[in-house]
Amino acid sequence: MAGRNSSVVTEFILLGLTDSPELNTVLFVLFLVIYLITAAGNGWVMALILASAQLHSPRYFFLCQLAFLDFCYSSVFIPKMLVNYMTGQTVISYLGCLLQYSFVSMLLTTECFLLAAMAYDRYVAICHPLHYRGLMTPTLCIYLVAASYLLGCANSLTHLRSLLSLSFCGPNVINHYFCDIPLLFQLSCSDTQYSEVLFSVLSGATSVTTFLMVVSSYLGILRTVLKAHSTRNIYKAFSTCASHLTVVTLFYGTVIFTYLGTSSRYQQDRAKILSVFYTLLLPILNLLIYSVRNTEAKEAMARMIMRKIFAQLQEKNHMADVNFTIVTEFILLGLTDRAELKVFLFVLFMLIYMISLVGNLGMLFLIYTTPKLQTPMYHFLSCMSFVDACCSSVFAPQMLLNFFVEWNTISYSACIVQFFFLASLLTTEGLLLAAMAYDRYMAIVNPLLYTVAMTKIVCVALVIGSCVGGVINSLTHTIGLLKLSFCGPNVIHHFFCDLPPLLKLSCSDTSMNELLLLIFTGVIAIITFFTVMISYVFIVAAILRIRSAAGRQRAFSTCASHLTAVTLFYGSVSFSYIQPSSQYSLEQEKVVSVFYTLVIPMLNPLIYSLRNKEVKDAVKRAVEMKCVPC
Repeated sequence: MAGRNSSVVTEFILLGLTDSPELNTVLFVLFLVIYLITAAGNGWVMALILASAQLHSPRYFFLCQLAFLDFCYSSVFIPKMLVNYMTGQTVISYLGCLLQYSFVSMLLTTECFLLAAMAYDRYVAICHPLHYRGLMTPTLCIYLVAASYLLGCANSLTHLRSLLSLSFCGPNVINHYFCDIPLLFQLSCSDTQYSEVLFSVLSGATSVTTFLMVVSSYLGILRTVLKAHSTRNIYKAFSTCASHLTVVTLFYGTVIFTYLGTSSRYQQDRAKILSVFYTLLLPILNLLIYSVRNTEAKEAMARMIMRKIFAQLQEKNHMADVNFTIVTEFILLGLTDRAELKVFLFVLFMLIYMISLVGNLGMLFLIYTTPKLQTPMYHFLSCMSFVDACCSSVFAPQMLLNFFVEWNTISYSACIVQFFFLASLLTTEGLLLAAMAYDRYMAIVNPLLYTVAMTKIVCVALVIGSCVGGVINSLTHTIGLLKLSFCGPNVIHHFFCDLPPLLKLSCSDTSMNELLLLIFTGVIAIITFFTVMISYVFIVAAILRIRSAAGRQRAFSTCASHLTAVTLFYGSVSFSYIQPSSQYSLEQEKVVSVFYTLVIPMLNPLIYSLRNKEVKDAVKRAVEMKCVPC
């Protein structure tokens, strides 16, 4: 190698899924959500199985191990991917690359043998039900799991030894998002024929052996099931195998299709797509398959939740013994207690609600029926109109009804549900406004790449990410509320169920809830605010470089509506929520809440229609078409 002036490779460059920098933010959010769901879901499955006596059986022992493998498997490479998207650095050291592949190989092989062991468990349970307890003893289950791990380690160490014997002295660019062995073979400057044959033989032997074990088990199961005379027994037998059979089909199908071939026939684009499926999606699908299609798991989850509720009720009953009462409903005082103002406020808020509903639904209809408005900018605007219409409808009908009722009561459960939807929608709108700022950045700063960068898939991903972020934020606070006890006063000095007034009514320690409210609201506000600010800094810089006054005015006009909506929304919401409860003013909160819950949803369609020439033209065309006589 010295004679050829070759250098030893000490690090590799991972190109990732795409070379488009505009997609990095979207992929970061998407993979972060996937990883959080995978980690939390599989952690919950393990905790549920360990905590529920009903699930202490061989079947769920194997499922617990599968959940652990999926968690470890996702943690091998997703954190590295997220760091790469954040820092823009795609370098991985030579040792880190080999270790990453070793762990991936070990976990994949272990999962293969574990799925085969689970198939054998189902075979014994259905074909030999009377001997199931005697055959599938805890000792045998532990042996099967230990054997799976040992075989996984042996397979991984064999490939690691093979890789360490190769030399890497040329290119170091890996066209993938993790270190996969076929691509490492392509980069090696040594003879890889022996390593490729060894890889094919071991991968093929592992796949064929475990696949035959699964097929043999299911042939025995099928033969036993066909002998059953009762349709109910046949259905029950198949239902116990359906989850495992689905997982086996998805897992073996993708892994075999990816790896049963040498690097000479290794198609990189195909491998990337398949790798996304079995490395990112399968751990989530396994979780959903085994929870949605499993009655025992769902019953155990329900019992755990009921035990938690029962424990809280016992705590509340204990409080009742010391002259406390459990709150089952709340009284909403509304905006004012002056009877002479109620008719005026009813008419005012009815008018605002109708304008908001008609304006937002009209905007939604106009965008989807006008071909000229089928662009990313108006796609986001239609989503925001839908969110505004829903946000107003969460509490406005209840508030209008309460003007004519002497006691403005709302049940405990309805109050919690109202807060959940309102928090979800407000957070979603904040994240949508940040996505719209990014859209305006791409349109003005990179106009030639706009249609390529802001594809339909990117727009849908940004909207879904906003909705998921809203639900996660709302769910966090809602779960915190459900853990609190309400055993004293039940009068809410507000016109809807908001978190700060509810925290004031709780007889539990609310310091953690207040801290979560401050942190979550602050973090979301800061992230979205900086996204908007950074986007507009680049937009202003790009506009100032435009020499034409008409061009500058046109660029500013496309951002004016969004900038107005951002200022109104972030200003009112941040002023309302980013403060400790000790500085919480009820009258101040009521005024601000009226603004961001009623006035802003009404103003948004007006802002985007009065200041937008394309929308005004579309409205004129729609009116003219309506007025044309048939």
